[in-house]
Amino acid sequence: MTQPPRAVLTWPIAAILLLVAGALGFAAAHWQAARNVPAAAPVATASAANPTTDDIKIPADYLQAAHITVEAVGAGGLGGEILTTGTVAGQPNSEAVVVARASGNVTRVLRRLGDPVKSGEALAQVDSADAAAMAAERSVTRARAELAHKVYTREAALFAQGVTPRQDMEAAQSALAVATSEARRATLVAQAAHVGSDGKSVTVVSPIAGTISAQTVTLGGFVQPQTELFHIAGSGQVQIEAALGATDVRRVAVGDKATIVPASGAPVDATVRALTPTVSAVTRSAIVVLAPAPGARALVVGEGVQVRLHVPSASAGMVVPEDAVQNIDGRDVLFVRTGDGFRIQPVLVGARSSGMASIVSGITPGAKIAARNAFLIKADMIKSAKEE
Repeated sequence: MTQPPRAVLTWPIAAILLLVAGALGFAAAHWQAARNVPAAAPVATASAANPTTDDIKIPADYLQAAHITVEAVGAGGLGGEILTTGTVAGQPNSEAVVVARASGNVTRVLRRLGDPVKSGEALAQVDSADAAAMAAERSVTRARAELAHKVYTREAALFAQGVTPRQDMEAAQSALAVATSEARRATLVAQAAHVGSDGKSVTVVSPIAGTISAQTVTLGGFVQPQTELFHIAGSGQVQIEAALGATDVRRVAVGDKATIVPASGAPVDATVRALTPTVSAVTRSAIVVLAPAPGARALVVGEGVQVRLHVPSASAGMVVPEDAVQNIDGRDVLFVRTGDGFRIQPVLVGARSSGMASIVSGITPGAKIAARNAFLIKADMIKSAKEE
């Protein structure tokens, strides 16, 4: 048999091999080009929990309206902070209770609730039989004193002339002293009761200058002696009386610093003025008296406040109110006050106790931070991020 030529058989095979090699080369070139192309940069997006900026602009008017307070970061550990409650009270000479000095019917009410009054100003008038008795006794004792004075003057003149013995003159002198003392007593009693010139009424007067904060008197009503008719709140300084547990009495001393946190408004610096050395058998607590710093904002007498006592502590560190620590995107932060708002400052928080938190690192003592209602800043930040 004869075989076909070799060239005719190898030509189709060669063509197929060329096509396969070209396809492989094209695929390799395309793969290498894809590897060399740089990846596109991710687009920066602001989420509600991770804003693109750490600065938050908040107007000062909003801080006041939302009652967001700004406090300084305190130095020391949790052992140097005692958290308790207290009440704002007037100092002994800055408030007064006005009572009736005699029983009777109220005939005139001269001042009403909320009216400003001066010291010694008449507030009401009470017609009283006691007032008539005091006025009559004053008149009788005065008449007796005048008669005794005349008798003594006559006896002294007769004794000087040698007409009467010395004992008559001395008896007249003794009677004059007794009568004068009785007249002075009756006069002082009438003055203390503020007996009127008509001799039948007593006038209820204010012992201090201030504002009428309570009134129980009613026109035509019958009152008894020592019945409270008015309460006068003076414009003097106030003090804070806070309860202190028996375990903390020895830790507090006169002169220690404190912070008063009212229900609304900025914190007020204060100093421990006095401390009762014993605890009450009923409340099991002592009373610490705090004096607000001069120039502090006015506190309302009777309002309840929170008190933070800063006592010496051996532990180092920093403390802030627990409300000041907020969690953003899984990290603890503080809002540090800036010129036009706040700056987010990540911090490392240690222990928490009694409404306070210890700060291990991330901030320095004395820095101004948002304390009460700091969560509102976080809410405003999240809202702004969502709108963007």
